[in-house]
Amino acid sequence: MRTGWLSVIVAAGLGVTAPAAAGAPVPGPYEGTATGRFFGIVPPGEAGVANVLQAGAFLVGGTRPPHFADQRDLYTNLLYATPGLADADIGSYFPDASFGARPDDVERTYSPRGDVTIVRDKSFGVPHVYGGTRAGTAFGIGYAVAEDRLFFMDVLRHYGDASLASFAGGANVETDRKQWEIAPYTPQDLARQVEQLPRLYGQAGRNLVDDAQAWCDGVNAYISAAALNPTLLPVEYPALGRPLGPEPWKVSDVLNVASLIGAQLGKGGGDELEQVQLLMADMARFGARRGLQVWQDLRSADDPEAPVTATASKGFPYGQVPRRPLGGAALPDPGTLKFVPTTVGAPAARARASRPGIVRGLLQFPTSDSNAVLVSARTSETGRPLAVFGAQAGYFQPEIFWTVDAHGPGFDVRGANIPGTGPYVELGRGRDYAWSATSAGQDITDVYALDLCNADGSKATLASTAYRFRGRCEAMEAVDRRESWTPSLADPTPAGSVTFRKLRTKLGLVTAKATIRGVPVVYTELRSTYQHELDSAPGFQAFNDPEIVHDVTSFQQAAAKVGYTFNWFYADDKDIGYINTGANPIRARGVDGLLPIRYAPGREWRGFDPETNLATYQPVAQRPQAINPDVLVSWNNKQGAHCCGGSEYTPIWRSTLLTDRLAAGTRGGGKLTLGETVDVAGDAATADLRGDKMLPWVLEALGTPADPKLAAAADTLRGWIARGSHRLDRDRDGRYDDADAARLMDAWSETLPRAVFRATMGERVFAAYDAHLSEDTPSSFHDDLHSHLGSAWETGWYGYVQKDLRTLLAPKRVRGRYHARFCGNGRLAACRAALTASLAEALARDPAKLYADPTLAGEDCGVMDAQACFDALRFRPLGLIEQPMVPWQNRPTQQQVVEVTGHRPR
Repeated sequence: MRTGWLSVIVAAGLGVTAPAAAGAPVPGPYEGTATGRFFGIVPPGEAGVANVLQAGAFLVGGTRPPHFADQRDLYTNLLYATPGLADADIGSYFPDASFGARPDDVERTYSPRGDVTIVRDKSFGVPHVYGGTRAGTAFGIGYAVAEDRLFFMDVLRHYGDASLASFAGGANVETDRKQWEIAPYTPQDLARQVEQLPRLYGQAGRNLVDDAQAWCDGVNAYISAAALNPTLLPVEYPALGRPLGPEPWKVSDVLNVASLIGAQLGKGGGDELEQVQLLMADMARFGARRGLQVWQDLRSADDPEAPVTATASKGFPYGQVPRRPLGGAALPDPGTLKFVPTTVGAPAARARASRPGIVRGLLQFPTSDSNAVLVSARTSETGRPLAVFGAQAGYFQPEIFWTVDAHGPGFDVRGANIPGTGPYVELGRGRDYAWSATSAGQDITDVYALDLCNADGSKATLASTAYRFRGRCEAMEAVDRRESWTPSLADPTPAGSVTFRKLRTKLGLVTAKATIRGVPVVYTELRSTYQHELDSAPGFQAFNDPEIVHDVTSFQQAAAKVGYTFNWFYADDKDIGYINTGANPIRARGVDGLLPIRYAPGREWRGFDPETNLATYQPVAQRPQAINPDVLVSWNNKQGAHCCGGSEYTPIWRSTLLTDRLAAGTRGGGKLTLGETVDVAGDAATADLRGDKMLPWVLEALGTPADPKLAAAADTLRGWIARGSHRLDRDRDGRYDDADAARLMDAWSETLPRAVFRATMGERVFAAYDAHLSEDTPSSFHDDLHSHLGSAWETGWYGYVQKDLRTLLAPKRVRGRYHARFCGNGRLAACRAALTASLAEALARDPAKLYADPTLAGEDCGVMDAQACFDALRFRPLGLIEQPMVPWQNRPTQQQVVEVTGHRPR
């Protein structure tokens, strides 16, 4: 592979960078600590474009271009600094996020056009953009992001358009298929979504289109320069046989990237067909009434013990289960449910390469793994709010987040932007405030079952391609994407082509067919943000504008414009705040959105318009929100009591790793420093949630085994619990400090669920749940080779195991007890025997097989042993430049540390 890359470099030749223009806006001053302490990190580094010279230096001597890796070690080293981080040392682990660049830290100053000046700092290569006009500011942001992420965001726009295989090679066919399943758009759909923004949002909508166009102009200015100067062009383009670089950017490309990010990180619900199959299995095993109860228990839509972010006593009702949950449910006849394939003709899998292509490992995101810790003024040692928060979207080279500092009309902001989404900072800081987000995932996607029909009036069958809606027989619309590819140096997949087809109805996208009581039906998936992928942008626009956001209330009002499902957090010098956002449709009375809905006109979303995909949405006042509680915590946990239906929220959630540490720090009226707030997130980042919250109950139920080896194993695990259940190599010798305990926990997690649940559930039901509840551990595998995502402890058996064992050992202390007793069928002796057998099986597990990992072939793990490397974080490379593996931690990939000390007049 390296020989081939060198030939590309030789063929590309060399060039000279054009001189900068003059007479542009004067850069603003360096802010320093004038309004507070602001820090932010995005590993491995700011830069992400390697030209031919830089690529050659990496291939020959392993030298990475400037700013490709200068945040990687800062990020890693926080592992060994917490707990015990002093405030004065925060800057050793987090780059300064002040506005402006210090006079002695200017790397270069240039003006890509007359109304914008860009300053690059020496420390980390961050662009500081100063615009004389609104359009100039957006233009400068577009030019700067193209300098740092041109190939990356080109990949994202083709990914969002489901045309990545045609751009980067046939290894990406399956990626395109999956994207076409959830966001199939015709060119007319894209144009309509852009055109409707001014009509829907007035001046904000007009600004949005103008800003996006100015941003595209900036990107295209860099593309034009790179076409004339090969040293400005990412080396990946000639490797793909594209020596002139990318096609120009259009506003519709921004929409494609937005649809990708929204579908990955800001969408909840849509698993109703999976859930209905679990429900039917439960009913077959336990009977109709009790089976429904067991399913509701394990669905955990409103477990009273689940940790919540907003603690209002009455909760925030949304997505509640009706009194008769099966009244409007669409349960298919057993054995008739068949999913409608997206690929036309030969299966897409046949087109996949024998090894990944140039975007190897890129396209797998954690579903929702960001976190936030905010401390109110009254709980802070300085009397001012503190915040440590950030977003987790996986580890990439270059990173999916990109840092920019921008100032001009409508912009006074610094923070993280996702390349390709336009000019706005999505997560960051304003003049005197900071904000961040975590994915929420409440249910904004419903599945309907509509009767099939034939236009000629003949009897419908499962082969019918029309459906009955509002009394009419409507034809399904076929939306096709045909793409072809040829082999290249970067992806040698043989030439081929494929056609994807997604069928659409006026009530969503077709997913499956079945019969219900013998009647042929089609199941459709209706997402409230479909056909409205850019409609969240007015919220992001407002975050960037100091004329709009100036306090916690105005921030909540701005965030409420976001239609994607996120939890938003805010901090300034007086207040902390939180609000959950999303286009939450109001369902008809009696409808359970957690199950597929048997269609009838009265069961549509309230106010639903099939032509615009608009409906009536949950009022802002009813959304989970809070201002100035003692602390605010989120790790994608349940937003508030009596909502929100998108995930299975059990009593064990990783947010408790944060709340427990906050409680310890504030016990007895204690107050926290900024360094101690970093400690809360940093110490939780290496804790194993299973060891912390589940294992104590498992060991209590186990008792003291008679077998000395098993007793010793139990003692090893108890010692690990006492030391905090960490997966951490503090002395950096390449081996976890509690390696044996962590290995036992990993092995026992494979045998424990069966020991607890198999006897009561039976094999069929257990197998269905085991597939559904795949454990989200540091070493989880995702889509074959796409593992090492870092984040962990969102899904798995551990919450269910803990609750069942607590019910067995201390039933009066358990709220919302399950309707079935699982471990030992509710008998302690039988449960203890099952646990003992499962521990013996785990103890006998061969570590070499436990930690066998094909994704590690050729990876640089340094001194890490097989176990630590199995968990380690991989910056999945997009192109030539690679990074070594780094030790595991459960932490945002874009993280801010903030204490605001000053503020404008309110």
